[in-house]
Amino acid sequence: MTRYLVTYHGGGMPEGAEARQQAMQAFGAWVASAGPALVDPGAPLGAARTVSPAGTAEGPASGPAGGYSILEADSIDAAVELVRTHPFVGRGGSLQVSEAVAP
Repeated sequence: MTRYLVTYHGGGMPEGAEARQQAMQAFGAWVASAGPALVDPGAPLGAARTVSPAGTAEGPASGPAGGYSILEADSIDAAVELVRTHPFVGRGGSLQVSEAVAP
């Protein structure tokens, strides 16, 4: 099985306690549906620094990721299928699925 990094872009958490609770319940349901393929459910990301040849700067790299998850699947297509019903997409965000290439 190959591991895939899923990064969360845009979207964000809805406003209000009830809406946030519903979002967390929807995420919990997705986690259950992904089953053992979900190696690490991940977490939201906070402060960031960018390291480049020019040095270190405050803030995210271009195209910031707002969170991540790690999946295991037989192919990138199978990994995409696992996140197709992710509630983050339903809230207007997008998910990028990237293969973790072993050395």
